[in-house]
Amino acid sequence: MTSFHADRHVLPEPDPAQVVATALGIEDQTAAFEPVRPTVPPPQAPNVVIVVMDDLGYGTSSAFGGPCAMPTAENLAEGGLRYSRFHVTALCSPTRQALMTGRNHHSVGMGGTTEMATSAPGYNGFRPQSAATIAQILQGNGYSTAAFGKWHQTPPREISPVGPFDRWPTGEGFDTFYGFMGAEMNHWYPLLYEGTTPVEPDRRPEDGYHLSEDLADRAIEWVRTQRTLTPDRPFFTYIALGASHAPLHVAPEWRERYQGRFAHGWDEQRERTLAEQKRLGVAPADAELARWADGVPHWDELSDTQRTLSARFMETFAGFTEHADKQVGRFVAALEELGAMDNTLFVYLLGDNGASGEGGIEGTTVEHRLGHGLVDDPEEMIADLDRIGGPETYPIAPVGWALALNTPFQWTKQVASHFGGTRDGLIVHWPEGIADRGGVRDQFHHVIDILPTVLDCAGVPQPTSVAGVAQQPVEGTSMRYTFDAADATGRRRTQYFEMCGNRGIYHEGWMAVTRHGTPWEMVPQGGRRFSDDVWELYHVDTDFSQAHDLAAAQPERLRELQELFLIEAAKRQVFPLDPRVTERENPTLAGRVDLLGDRRSVTYRGGMRRFTEETTPNVKNRSHSITADVEVPTTGAAGVVVAQGGRFGGWSLYCVEGKVRYDYSYFDLTHFTVGAEKALSPGRHQIRMEFHYDGDGHGLGGDVILVVDGDKVAQGRVDRTIPYYFSFDETLDIGVDLGTPVSNEYAAVDNAFTGTVHTVRIDLDGPAAPDDADADAQRRQRVFISQ
Repeated sequence: MTSFHADRHVLPEPDPAQVVATALGIEDQTAAFEPVRPTVPPPQAPNVVIVVMDDLGYGTSSAFGGPCAMPTAENLAEGGLRYSRFHVTALCSPTRQALMTGRNHHSVGMGGTTEMATSAPGYNGFRPQSAATIAQILQGNGYSTAAFGKWHQTPPREISPVGPFDRWPTGEGFDTFYGFMGAEMNHWYPLLYEGTTPVEPDRRPEDGYHLSEDLADRAIEWVRTQRTLTPDRPFFTYIALGASHAPLHVAPEWRERYQGRFAHGWDEQRERTLAEQKRLGVAPADAELARWADGVPHWDELSDTQRTLSARFMETFAGFTEHADKQVGRFVAALEELGAMDNTLFVYLLGDNGASGEGGIEGTTVEHRLGHGLVDDPEEMIADLDRIGGPETYPIAPVGWALALNTPFQWTKQVASHFGGTRDGLIVHWPEGIADRGGVRDQFHHVIDILPTVLDCAGVPQPTSVAGVAQQPVEGTSMRYTFDAADATGRRRTQYFEMCGNRGIYHEGWMAVTRHGTPWEMVPQGGRRFSDDVWELYHVDTDFSQAHDLAAAQPERLRELQELFLIEAAKRQVFPLDPRVTERENPTLAGRVDLLGDRRSVTYRGGMRRFTEETTPNVKNRSHSITADVEVPTTGAAGVVVAQGGRFGGWSLYCVEGKVRYDYSYFDLTHFTVGAEKALSPGRHQIRMEFHYDGDGHGLGGDVILVVDGDKVAQGRVDRTIPYYFSFDETLDIGVDLGTPVSNEYAAVDNAFTGTVHTVRIDLDGPAAPDDADADAQRRQRVFISQ
């Protein structure tokens, strides 16, 4: 077989007709049988590589005038094209779903992140089968496919040992996957998956381990193997790095490259970046800096301590970013060594949204604190100055730097109304397909345009049917027309934007926008109806940075664009608009199916591990108990019986020198510890921890009682608890504490229980704090830092 049945519009390729058996024995068979052959890719189909960086912003990379050195991005841009008007969706999951499907994020159910899913069609978090992914399409056309790094597209309740796995990477068209499933990951102690199997690195930070390097190693190993075994098949490699999303984790030598280079502050950095953008041609000569966000201090308004801390956060961010780009460079070098680079369509997306402003005014060494409204005191943080970026911290930078990294635009990640949240640098490199090396393209495009561009370059049609399901229209348009025509008229005439009520509409050079919320206000004052939002109007064909609001001067044009937004939003399942954040983290309040439902007791067996918070009983804001059936060896009990979360928030039941202990880490600000005085004897024991919650509010304290074999052995107090989430990257584990350790009394990773954990039962003993308890505070709480 040398051709594809059904003209590639029906995937997978239909089975060919087989020769009929004409004899009893093979020696008498006259007609030859045809062997089963692999699907044949299109002739001369290019390899495809898509690399996505996280939380960068338009003015971050040196390839687009920013302060973070990214030599790989620069080299690819010099040999390819820079796109200066390319847009994303303002948050992680929606951008990735739009990239994978070529459809707008609401059209495929990803109106927010996976953790914010509701039951509304545009927000349910489930990609419809009628929107096949780019991986499924290329795989069905004979490509080898592999994904490495961040996924963040699978419904949280399905990230468990029992799946289902059809919405994991290997169920969505990738032959191979190695990475993490959620929003963020600790780069020193990551919890990863190989395919659908949980794995942990066999090296530690002290051994030189770092997640970005690990991902590059795996991608290089895979592509070398693929080229060795199937050199006649093109490959599709998707690399989604965790950098530069919080936590900002990088070795000191990378941070130290930038020592002292940000002492001038964020205001001056904006000026420097814009000047460099003009020199590179990625901003027009008449571009202006958009207005500074209200409520964010200018650099000269900070104290000396604040400036010292802020500079260190930015040094860490820049080192983290450059280090990640170095790993992309290693992958590029591997392709060059294999002779594969010339016919590889390499798409380098420098961000899935704008730079993150969720670090607030001060930044923090532990981002989960900000998600719960806790603001670190700079005078206390300064003591950790030299630890920022290391394993003992989980940092995120202040909003002032996010505004600078989004130069020259207004606002940040989350804010889909303004380019600071939605415009990122895009580099496309394809030596055999692009003649204009080093060119700049200023046509208005969107992340949904990547899929049709790749298919166009690969010679693959958009399928009409995949796995028996008729396909909904691809909403993107190919950008290939721009490759050899810098002045070509842009083919994307209209594009809507929406995220958590922040919304906008672009049409033929004009844009109407309205912002509904402020990302870094942890407890914003009150709320407003969507009908009260104030709209702005920009002529973005002449006003590159949305610096001049023309709403008052052209009310009729603004009204026309507002009506167009209603039309586009209605077509794409945007309504009803939903500004809720924290409520949507709760399956019951969000209206989605809760995996555990009304179950009040779950029993785990020894060896079970890697359960996310949405797949475990929620012990927060209520009384509960933990009962463990363990067997102590003659050498004595040591190590973890059960733990949830990690150093930066969580709890652990464990033994030290044979003595039972319970530790509750309150954001690593305080550790509340209760412990027995007497060691466990060898043999079988029942260990029980009872937590008696104080009342009906959120984040209150409680009394802890430890019981061994029916006898109370210790009693203590947890004065404060974590109300909303322990961690987005760590899990509940039986017989070990994976990732970072909850308690400093045992080692990281090497803390398995020395005996046998037979079972651990979690019982929810009383009603949870009512959903309307502390309702105003809960409604206003912002938990965007992990999106």
